[in-house]
Amino acid sequence: MHEADEIDLRCPQAVADNAAKGLRLRAQFGRGGTEIGVARANELKNREKLAPSTIRRMVSYFARHEVDKRGRNYGNEANPSAGHIAWLLWGGDEGRAWALDIKRKIGNAPDI
Repeated sequence: MHEADEIDLRCPQAVADNAAKGLRLRAQFGRGGTEIGVARANELKNREKLAPSTIRRMVSYFARHEVDKRGRNYGNEANPSAGHIAWLLWGGDEGRAWALDIKRKIGNAPDI
Protein backbone atom coordinates (compact mmCIF):
# COMPACT_ATOMS: atom_id res chain seq x y z
CA MET A 1 0.00 0.00 0.00
CA HIS A 2 1.31 3.42 -0.93
CA GLU A 3 1.78 5.94 1.87
CA ALA A 4 -0.50 8.49 0.15
CA ASP A 5 -3.34 5.98 0.46
CA GLU A 6 -3.26 6.42 4.25
CA ILE A 7 -3.46 10.24 4.10
CA ASP A 8 -6.94 11.74 4.08
CA LEU A 9 -7.11 13.85 0.93
CA ARG A 10 -10.45 15.36 1.95
CA CYS A 11 -10.19 18.85 3.36
CA PRO A 12 -11.19 19.77 6.91
CA GLN A 13 -14.61 21.34 7.49
CA ALA A 14 -13.12 24.84 7.98
CA VAL A 15 -11.67 24.67 4.45
CA ALA A 16 -15.02 23.49 3.06
CA ASP A 17 -16.76 26.35 4.89
CA ASN A 18 -14.34 28.92 3.40
CA ALA A 19 -14.95 27.56 -0.11
CA ALA A 20 -18.73 27.72 0.41
CA LYS A 21 -18.38 31.31 1.65
CA GLY A 22 -16.31 32.18 -1.42
CA LEU A 23 -19.03 30.75 -3.68
CA ARG A 24 -21.70 32.78 -1.85
CA LEU A 25 -19.68 36.00 -2.09
CA ARG A 26 -18.91 35.40 -5.77
CA ALA A 27 -22.61 34.95 -6.50
CA GLN A 28 -23.50 38.03 -4.42
CA PHE A 29 -20.86 40.41 -5.82
CA GLY A 30 -20.32 38.95 -9.29
CA ARG A 31 -16.53 38.84 -9.04
CA GLY A 32 -13.62 36.82 -7.80
CA GLY A 33 -12.02 33.66 -9.07
CA THR A 34 -12.00 31.80 -12.35
CA GLU A 35 -13.99 28.80 -13.49
CA ILE A 36 -11.12 26.67 -12.16
CA GLY A 37 -11.43 28.41 -8.79
CA VAL A 38 -15.17 27.74 -8.79
CA ALA A 39 -14.60 24.07 -9.64
CA ARG A 40 -12.02 23.82 -6.83
CA ALA A 41 -14.43 25.51 -4.40
CA ASN A 42 -17.14 22.98 -5.24
CA GLU A 43 -14.72 20.08 -4.67
CA LEU A 44 -13.66 21.57 -1.35
CA LYS A 45 -17.20 22.48 -0.26
CA ASN A 46 -18.30 18.90 -0.95
CA ARG A 47 -15.17 17.57 0.83
CA GLU A 48 -14.26 15.41 -2.17
CA LYS A 49 -11.08 13.36 -2.08
CA LEU A 50 -8.53 15.39 -4.05
CA ALA A 51 -5.77 14.02 -6.26
CA PRO A 52 -2.18 14.66 -5.16
CA SER A 53 -1.70 16.85 -8.26
CA THR A 54 -4.66 18.98 -7.14
CA ILE A 55 -3.08 19.48 -3.71
CA ARG A 56 0.13 20.62 -5.43
CA ARG A 57 -1.90 23.03 -7.63
CA MET A 58 -3.48 24.47 -4.48
CA VAL A 59 -0.04 25.10 -2.96
CA SER A 60 1.05 26.82 -6.20
CA TYR A 61 -2.12 28.94 -6.28
CA PHE A 62 -1.58 30.19 -2.73
CA ALA A 63 2.10 30.97 -3.41
CA ARG A 64 1.18 33.03 -6.49
CA HIS A 65 -1.75 34.84 -4.89
CA GLU A 66 -0.38 35.67 -1.43
CA VAL A 67 0.13 39.19 -2.83
CA ASP A 68 -3.68 39.56 -3.23
CA LYS A 69 -3.95 39.90 0.54
CA ARG A 70 -2.42 43.37 0.26
CA GLY A 71 -5.13 44.52 -2.18
CA ARG A 72 -7.81 47.09 -1.46
CA ASN A 73 -10.86 45.70 0.35
CA TYR A 74 -9.18 42.36 1.07
CA GLY A 75 -11.19 40.89 3.94
CA ASN A 76 -13.86 43.59 3.76
CA GLU A 77 -17.03 41.57 4.31
CA ALA A 78 -19.32 44.36 3.05
CA ASN A 79 -17.40 44.82 -0.22
CA PRO A 80 -14.80 42.04 -0.60
CA SER A 81 -12.08 42.31 -3.21
CA ALA A 82 -12.01 39.84 -6.09
CA GLY A 83 -8.74 38.53 -4.63
CA HIS A 84 -10.35 37.86 -1.27
CA ILE A 85 -13.22 35.97 -2.88
CA ALA A 86 -10.80 33.95 -5.03
CA TRP A 87 -8.65 33.12 -1.95
CA LEU A 88 -11.75 31.80 -0.20
CA LEU A 89 -12.70 29.71 -3.25
CA TRP A 90 -9.41 27.85 -2.83
CA GLY A 91 -10.10 27.28 0.89
CA GLY A 92 -8.76 30.48 2.46
CA ASP A 93 -5.95 30.56 5.01
CA GLU A 94 -7.04 27.17 6.37
CA GLY A 95 -6.92 25.75 2.84
CA ARG A 96 -3.40 27.05 2.38
CA ALA A 97 -2.21 25.53 5.67
CA TRP A 98 -3.94 22.22 4.92
CA ALA A 99 -2.58 21.99 1.35
CA LEU A 100 0.97 22.74 2.52
CA ASP A 101 0.70 20.07 5.22
CA ILE A 102 -0.68 17.45 2.82
CA LYS A 103 1.91 18.29 0.16
CA ARG A 104 4.64 17.75 2.73
CA LYS A 105 3.14 14.34 3.55
CA ILE A 106 2.56 13.12 -0.01
CA GLY A 107 5.68 14.54 -1.65
CA ASN A 108 5.60 13.56 -5.30
CA ALA A 109 2.99 10.81 -4.98
CA PRO A 110 1.32 10.14 -8.34
CA ASP A 111 -2.40 10.46 -8.95
CA ILE A 112 -4.21 7.15 -8.79
